[in-house]
Amino acid sequence: MIKRYSDHAANERTFLAWVRTAIAVMAFGFLIERFDLFLRYAVPQMAQQQLTPHGQAFANWAGLAFIAIGVAMIVLAGARFFRTAKDIDSEATVASPGERLDLALALLIGLLGAALFLYMSRGVLPAI
Repeated sequence: MIKRYSDHAANERTFLAWVRTAIAVMAFGFLIERFDLFLRYAVPQMAQQQLTPHGQAFANWAGLAFIAIGVAMIVLAGARFFRTAKDIDSEATVASPGERLDLALALLIGLLGAALFLYMSRGVLPAI
């Protein structure tokens, strides 16, 4: 039997949850960046209309930002996984790493989501 097996298993489940979340964030970023292709095939009458250049650039940058955040999440999750595994095997009492980084990532994703909401609402809502 592995010493502290349940702690190691919980650490691995947490790591895999972070990886799944990161993959979802990266997929969402890819969707944002390539949404114009979807519109071109799904709604042919909109294919005649060109997106404004600044609008297309914003979608590209937002999509790339989500992909970069997803990659950063995987790297940070891997570092946290290995550090936690080492701390579990250690006999010394170790302080929690805290949740500042987790909150910063969540805040960054929330801000990007709010920016996308405002961007999309400009195209849907009538101008005041």
